[in-house]
Amino acid sequence: MTLLAVTLIVSYLVGAIPFGFLIARWRGVDIIHAGSGNIGATNVGRVLGRRFGILVFLLDFTKGALPVAAAMWIARRQEFDVSASWCADALPVGAGLAAFLGHLFPAYLRFHGGKGVATGAGVVSVLLPGPALGALIVWVALICCLRIVSLASLLAAVTLCVLRFGLTNEPLAADNVMLTLFCLVAAGLVIARHHANVIRLFQGTENQLQDTPTMRSFSKIIHVLAMGLWFGSVIFFTFVVGLTLFGTFQPMAEKDNRPIWFPLAREFNRDPKAWRETERTPFNTTKELRREQGSRAAGFAIGPMFDWYFLIQGACGLLTVATALSWSRKERGNRVHRLRTFVLMMALITVVIGWPLERRVDQLRNERNTAVDAVLKGKSGGTDFSSELDVLAKADEFASWHLCSLFLNFGTLALVTVGMALAAKLPPDQPPSPSSKNGGDQPC
Repeated sequence: MTLLAVTLIVSYLVGAIPFGFLIARWRGVDIIHAGSGNIGATNVGRVLGRRFGILVFLLDFTKGALPVAAAMWIARRQEFDVSASWCADALPVGAGLAAFLGHLFPAYLRFHGGKGVATGAGVVSVLLPGPALGALIVWVALICCLRIVSLASLLAAVTLCVLRFGLTNEPLAADNVMLTLFCLVAAGLVIARHHANVIRLFQGTENQLQDTPTMRSFSKIIHVLAMGLWFGSVIFFTFVVGLTLFGTFQPMAEKDNRPIWFPLAREFNRDPKAWRETERTPFNTTKELRREQGSRAAGFAIGPMFDWYFLIQGACGLLTVATALSWSRKERGNRVHRLRTFVLMMALITVVIGWPLERRVDQLRNERNTAVDAVLKGKSGGTDFSSELDVLAKADEFASWHLCSLFLNFGTLALVTVGMALAAKLPPDQPPSPSSKNGGDQPC
């Protein structure tokens, strides 16, 4: 308890360091009475310039990440004897929450603090790197599309909670509840601190980032990087990972002399024609039966990659669509931007459809494999799969859905290829002049 109390106090004092106020005072500005009066990176950047805003963001991020990292290190040290107690979880979570509250209500400035976005990002990047990365992607996408920092921050906080519940098995179980509650509390505090921004958002008076050459360059960099990663991941997964795994395991399964780590099971080394009385069997030859084992091994290796495959595609699709929408809104007469937006939105839709479709294919694959195993072991009469005909039916259903999944994946590839080609036609660095905004097509 003493260790926890000291950790909370030190974390609060570190989180309460008002870097925005100190840097502004160094530049001769009282940031509390300038701009929106907030000591955070956004207001500092608006008053003092982009460089100082980035500096304050990095410092605020660090003062959130550092206490959590230190608390995790302490919790793992044997001399502190907390690894087997509830304190092992409470220490980093408490440190993060204390640093976060320190930024929101710093004692050094009579509890007049910032809104906690940068410090909270530092905390969750150490505590929950996966959900934090997803929230960052949403934040960047909204900045590129809408240029409203407050809205991006609010939705990023909500995304953090959604991803925590969506990616964690039993998020409210005893082992996970502390981190889950932290996400909910932190998101609630961020939303509460943005209450004035929420009112301005509903009134349509919230500040937006200017359409400057720097913002345009930033959005183009994000678009090109996301587009390249999307295109590369689809090509690599489809033509390298898939073909290599099946092309390796299937020929290996046909051999008699195998590596010791891939033994030939007795069930896969029988003559299918002699193994059942009926002439209609799931496999016609021993070679086909052995290839079944190779296909199983390749499928087992590639299966866990699908969630990552669709997560990467979804993140890239969100970023590319957000940037494309921004350009379409800014230059409404440009047909290239309209085409780009349509193509990328269709590609993102195929990804959204493809993920649950692949889950269905995986379920059917397991059912087919169970049916095949029942026949291979000679136990089909004692299961729900009464004959080889059941196996054939399961195999046909699996093949049909798997074919749909493949066609959808190739559709994604075709659309992403078009989007990659359209990346050669990006908007200019300089915003269009007011007199040409409503004109014809603008050169890219």
